Amino acid sequence: MKGIDLLEFDDDGFLVDPMRWDRLLAEQIAGTDGIGLLQDGHWAVIQLLRDHYFRYGALLPASHVCRMNELDAECVAGLFHNMREAWRIAGLPNPGEEAKSYM
Repeated sequence: MKGIDLLEFDDDGFLVDPMRWDRLLAEQIAGTDGIGLLQDGHWAVIQLLRDHYFRYGALLPASHVCRMNELDAECVAGLFHNMREAWRIAGLPNPGEEAKSYM
């Protein structure tokens, strides 16, 4: 088990090395951040964010995440409070200042 305290996070709370992420870490971050137990909708969003990041190296707009998962248009806000939190729980690195302003 990696444990959240054994991994490196940047000053904004993003995991530095996304390859060190696993589902247990996601659960730990979600619990620490008050999201609670991750359900199927959470996992669908997390997987899509990770797939898109590793394929394109970029942030996917929240509305696309919801539409692609056939979820309500506000799914990210409903499940994670905001895209920044979803991105953190997905174990993805800091997307940069401009992207964070849209999260």
